[in-house]
Amino acid sequence: MNFLSITKTLIIPVLATLPVLSFSQEEVKQENSLHTQLHGDLLSEQINIHKEINLLDSVAFLYKLQEEEAEFPAIDLYNSWDTRYVNPYKNDKTLQLPDTFKINVAEYSMPTKEFTKITDIFGYRPRRRRVHNGIDLKVQIGDTIYAAFSGKVRLTNYERRGYGKYIVVRHKNGLETVYGHLSKFLVNPNDIVEVGQPIGLGGNTGRSTGSHLHFETRFLGVAINPADIFDFENQVPHTDVYVFKSKKVAESSKIPASAMAYHKVKKGETLGHISLKYKVSVRQLCKLNGLKSTSTLRIGQRIRYQ
Repeated sequence: MNFLSITKTLIIPVLATLPVLSFSQEEVKQENSLHTQLHGDLLSEQINIHKEINLLDSVAFLYKLQEEEAEFPAIDLYNSWDTRYVNPYKNDKTLQLPDTFKINVAEYSMPTKEFTKITDIFGYRPRRRRVHNGIDLKVQIGDTIYAAFSGKVRLTNYERRGYGKYIVVRHKNGLETVYGHLSKFLVNPNDIVEVGQPIGLGGNTGRSTGSHLHFETRFLGVAINPADIFDFENQVPHTDVYVFKSKKVAESSKIPASAMAYHKVKKGETLGHISLKYKVSVRQLCKLNGLKSTSTLRIGQRIRYQ
């Protein structure tokens, strides 16, 4: 008797006694539906996990960018971190200034917390035959001086015949600010500072005839009149965005003085009054005068409307 014959003799009768299992179409559908649901739940869970991972990656990447921005402010503009000169580009013939550049000044702090008298303005001094690259604000020795914007201290230095004790801070928005004639430093080179952080104390060091703060705003070494950015009396920027224009663009866009027209502000007048009087939009008035729509006008202030 061979193996096949044994199988037929022993196994087939046993199989014959087993119950026949059968599934209805409905049961098969339910089984398939359960499987599909479980599969869908698993995929959904995986998608959520991937989303969480991607979110964590995005947050980590954002923090990384913020750290790099703080450590290397305006790196896309500046190609050096000079620790010797206020203007490291003075003799750089290769520097190419952008024709225009928008500088966000919305997140700001005034270098002094209360309005103080402006004792000297920006510009050429015929009597001394030199350019005054900033403005002077009257402060007392020991008054706290604050960082105008967030950034990183590029240098602290002392010039006996110049700035005295001074600080240069490079900011994320592309500006650099200079604080001169200080009596004391409250920060060190390479310190990362936040907007409004105390950085020094007012003084009378260097070439100075009385205690004051010499304050400069510079873009790629070019001195900008701080009064073009800030309304020092009202302690606010004129606009949230200051547009830097290269000398070439600024000269080409100059309007002849004969084509300009001004209104002298009277008591109770607002930009709205002036707008109606000369049929010029408030927005255009703000643009012509570097103001905000909410700016408070002063009696006697000249407002350009044309």
